Amino acid sequence: MLTESTWPGKIFLDGWRPATGGDAAVVEPATGEELTRIGRAGPDDVVRAAQIAREAQAGWAALPHTERAAVLRRAGDLWARHADEVACWLTREAGSVPGKAQFEVGLVVQECYEAAALPSRAYGELLPSTEPRLSWAQRSPVGVVGVISPFNFPIILAVRSVAPALALGNAVILKPDPRTAVSGGVTVARVFEEAGLPPGVLQVLPGGVDAGEALIGEPPVRVISFTGSTAAGRRVGQLAAASLKRVHLELGGNSALVVLDDADLDRAVSAAAWGSYLHQGQICMTTGRHLVAERVYDEYVARLADKATHLPVGDPATGQVALGPLIDAGQRDKVHRLVTGTVEAGAKLAAGGEYDRLFYRPTVLADVTPDMPAYAEEVFGPVAPVLRFSTLDDAARLAADSEYGLSLGILTRDVMRGLALAQRIPTGVVHINDQTVNDEANVPFGGLGASGTGSRFGGAPANVDAFTDTRWVTVRGEIAPYPF
Repeated sequence: MLTESTWPGKIFLDGWRPATGGDAAVVEPATGEELTRIGRAGPDDVVRAAQIAREAQAGWAALPHTERAAVLRRAGDLWARHADEVACWLTREAGSVPGKAQFEVGLVVQECYEAAALPSRAYGELLPSTEPRLSWAQRSPVGVVGVISPFNFPIILAVRSVAPALALGNAVILKPDPRTAVSGGVTVARVFEEAGLPPGVLQVLPGGVDAGEALIGEPPVRVISFTGSTAAGRRVGQLAAASLKRVHLELGGNSALVVLDDADLDRAVSAAAWGSYLHQGQICMTTGRHLVAERVYDEYVARLADKATHLPVGDPATGQVALGPLIDAGQRDKVHRLVTGTVEAGAKLAAGGEYDRLFYRPTVLADVTPDMPAYAEEVFGPVAPVLRFSTLDDAARLAADSEYGLSLGILTRDVMRGLALAQRIPTGVVHINDQTVNDEANVPFGGLGASGTGSRFGGAPANVDAFTDTRWVTVRGEIAPYPF
């Protein structure tokens, strides 16, 4: 499906064509080698894409709902059929270990199948009226949706907006991160192209900040779906507000895993390591803070450090490893600065804290305090800061004391105790007896505070709210009489 005969050096703008911004290298983070080249869209490309998308959208929305659903089902089938090929690109381009890559492709299959059920849903509801008329609320496509997606889970974090937006009758302009423009952009374009999506309904424009800002500012684009850092999300929100656009922001996190004193430590440490080190910690839901009951704290730190020390790190395309490379040198340097700053502030380096090129060792920081950098900030790397607490009141206060509010994990043998604790910690997602990194295609997903606007992705009600407008419609049998 990704044979390099048409797309290298190009963007998907009413077909594959050169970009006004030229092209750029796609680099394998594990080796530094150039894998291919991808077109780099500029603002002029965005303007043209918005015009084409606006013209194509009406015809797409007017198709029978069964035809739109069929395109989404075929897209899901294509992802499944080409899973190995796509997973290979995720491994080489994004630094994903094979298990993570296969999981991501499997999830995107389900996203398309879930979206395929949206066109046949009731698109309105009857409302009572005090007048002799029929009154209802009608759901209509917003028109053109702009999707800006990140590098870490490049396919799923694009398709979870692209698929439902298309299914509900919208046209979509996708701007993937240029660092993962093949897996997060080319694959999306190729799948929907092969699935029979009409020309112009989906445009894929990898590009920089200028392309992103142009997309937000284009008048035909009425909704922006952004996944990325909190700092960038604030800028997106400001730009969208200037033109009164609806914006869905899925942003950063610094999620807490609370380990109570009755937890099974063998399983707790395994879950904790997965939560902090999956995909090198480059996940918004990553377990960024480990809050551990004082009675089991020392044993927990020792076990987690031992596990971190023995996890293999290396090129996921050539060896059986648990962690691959960070995405680039800038991200590595940020991670290392937070780790070294935390050690200088008095934390104990129990494991890790070292790197070779972009391969950062899984790290455990013990005896941290809430004001230390790697605890207070989102690291977005394989770092586990561990802090002790003595009472449930302390645990609730520490876990809630963050500007972020994305995910929460609580590990305990007493499930009701865990649920009661969760009620005291505001987050968009909570898992009792699991770590913080979880996702399914049919569930509502989103964060609070600096983790997002509270909008939700996933599940039929959330997707319908995100990508349609509500219109009030009434019908009377004859013209209503008025006193003048």
